[in-house]
Amino acid sequence: MHMADALLSPVVGMAMCAISATANGLAVKKINRDDLCEKKIPVMAVMGAFVFAAQMINFAIPGTGSSGHIGGGILLAAMIGTYPAMLSISAVLIIQCLFFADGGLLALGGNILNMGIIPCLIIGPFFFRFFLKRDVTPGRLAAASVLASVVGLQLGSLGVVIETQLSGVTELPFSTFALFMQPIHLAIGLAEGAVTASVLLFVHKTRPEILAAGTIARAPAQRGASPRKVVVSLAVALLAGCVLLPLSSSLPDGLEWSIERTTADRQSDAAGLVANVARGDALPESGSLHAPITGLAGGALMFALGGAAAFVISRAKKHRRNKAQAAQKEKSRGFPAGGGEAARDSNNES
Repeated sequence: MHMADALLSPVVGMAMCAISATANGLAVKKINRDDLCEKKIPVMAVMGAFVFAAQMINFAIPGTGSSGHIGGGILLAAMIGTYPAMLSISAVLIIQCLFFADGGLLALGGNILNMGIIPCLIIGPFFFRFFLKRDVTPGRLAAASVLASVVGLQLGSLGVVIETQLSGVTELPFSTFALFMQPIHLAIGLAEGAVTASVLLFVHKTRPEILAAGTIARAPAQRGASPRKVVVSLAVALLAGCVLLPLSSSLPDGLEWSIERTTADRQSDAAGLVANVARGDALPESGSLHAPITGLAGGALMFALGGAAAFVISRAKKHRRNKAQAAQKEKSRGFPAGGGEAARDSNNES
């Protein structure tokens, strides 16, 4: 569902960039204020790389001649928390745009809005907290995963239609475009929900406290495998996905398929528009042998970036925590906070 620049006007594109930048600024502020457990850092790095690679794997939608891939926002929100997920999915989309020409630069803000803000900040937290506010059971977790994925993708695909309509740079009729976009992304959302539920159920069974530190706030009492084993399992799944990339579907994705159907009665317009959209989706074809290399390279870059960002945030918060503790000690000894040295010198002189 990565939009290309051909679908957006500069005004709409810049407005979407402003909204997405504001959301990421809010995420940084929230993470800096709240606690970020050091044990979450490897999970953040691996999950970012996992979603990058997963977005490259297109699965065919039976009977449609289309394919789709997961967005990953719901999965990230459940695994690492709402605001870290927002930063992670933004990093994935930025890397795809700048290094692999997947999605246009002007459309980057719109892609972050549709695939990041909507699932990570709105839909994921709502459904997981609604279904799991009393207890975390496999059935509730699976239901929340599927419904959140479906609704998140429906709203994200509707966002593409609205942003395209507001731009007015194409002749895509709103009702017809939406009529094709919504059903095909309903099917894609169901598939993403199944993938999301499978991963979360695995983590819930092996290491439930990892989910407790994410959007799923209730920590189950039981313990399972070590965090290292969970991270290693996710990393193995990431590598397996990269290796299997040449076997994924090469059919047009839901967005390209919808544009082709919407413009079926305008063959000349359709050819030019689909070509422009394809140029904004320049990752290697799914069946290409270059796809695993691209997946591994992008995953490694995302792993390094996510790990570095989480480490910097964690160190900054640790430094601030130590500073606050030192100030508290000074205060408990009868010295004013921040003026301990001066107070001691005054007492020594007297």
